[in-house]
Amino acid sequence: MQVIHERCAALDVHKKTVVTTIMLTQADGSVQEETRTFLTMTADLLALDDWLESHDIEVIAMESTGVFWRPVFNLLEEGREVILVNAQHMKAVPGRKTDVKDSQWLADLLRHGLLKASFIPPKPVRELRDLMRYRKTIVQERADEVNRLQKVLETANVKLAAVATDVLGKSGRSMLDALLGGQEDPEVLAELARGRLRAKLPALRKALDGRVHSHHRVLLTHILAHIDFLEESLAQLQAEMEQYLDPFEEAMELVQSIVGIAETAAASIIAEIGTDMTRFASDKHLASWAGVSPGNKQSGGKRLSGKTTKGNPYLRAILSEVAWAISHTKDNYLSAFYHRMVRRHGKPKAIMALARHPCWSLSTTSYGPRRPIATWELITLTNGIGDVSSVTISTVSNNSATP
Repeated sequence: MQVIHERCAALDVHKKTVVTTIMLTQADGSVQEETRTFLTMTADLLALDDWLESHDIEVIAMESTGVFWRPVFNLLEEGREVILVNAQHMKAVPGRKTDVKDSQWLADLLRHGLLKASFIPPKPVRELRDLMRYRKTIVQERADEVNRLQKVLETANVKLAAVATDVLGKSGRSMLDALLGGQEDPEVLAELARGRLRAKLPALRKALDGRVHSHHRVLLTHILAHIDFLEESLAQLQAEMEQYLDPFEEAMELVQSIVGIAETAAASIIAEIGTDMTRFASDKHLASWAGVSPGNKQSGGKRLSGKTTKGNPYLRAILSEVAWAISHTKDNYLSAFYHRMVRRHGKPKAIMALARHPCWSLSTTSYGPRRPIATWELITLTNGIGDVSSVTISTVSNNSATP
């Protein structure tokens, strides 16, 4: 077979060790092979870096093993091409698996150019991605605590959620604080309602006639304190994220020009796919990578399954949320597309089909030839008859994180 990389290395990464095999192709076509095992502490990884540099290794491949590949990648990416490989693309012969054999097999595949690199965004995008994913975790934790709060209220026969839309709104929070203070009279609690909720005073009096015991107050105190802590943490994180979003200000504006995408969704999308759309061959490749494309499983001339691909769960989730937002808009092509699909296939399939449309708007391939790196083109469908308006903005040089 043709040799693509004459001097290459492959890493079998684990939590505590990294098994490394280098392959050096000699002038006569023979291969010099050497395998060493390094620990994953920083000093040991620096020793691995020196060893690879001493052999003039410029191409490295390693399997994406949980988060354990991240510290290795951080120290080896400078000055080299590091290829992160999906484990499904490089399975060896069953029954002959050891760490050394895995490393040798991976190095042999890399030497002949048989590996497909996974998408790794630049460092500024990776940093923003970590922050946005942590923000999502905080939001989910707060939602879990709100659900626990409503469960405790139900066990105490307090049906506040059946009357008030937001249990943690100003009115609801005042009532909960009064409950924690020992107030149990539903008349007094109902009078704490504000605004439009006062129109529901008779229903509130019935809903607040509960049986709140001491252990309920203990649970409510801790749950509300945790919710307050999460809200404060979220506000602090949002403020600290501003400096990481500044380089992507122009890209944020472009992404938000797509129907249904607001500031948070735009930041999440950029954090997942970056600003270099040449990484994806087409909008269909982007949709497949996001996990919103139909699967393709056929055998014997029969289609066995059309289940969507796994893809990136974070991007898939945000695109689905965007699709729900679009479904509630009017007078635009995407909303009309959703209502047309929902009549034929139902809401779940219509939402997934609609989630693919932002991928088309984000990809440059949907409109003419590929643009140079760091060029964005947004194709935004703006009205009910499907007219297309195209905005192309050329940006700064390739070595900048600004789109």
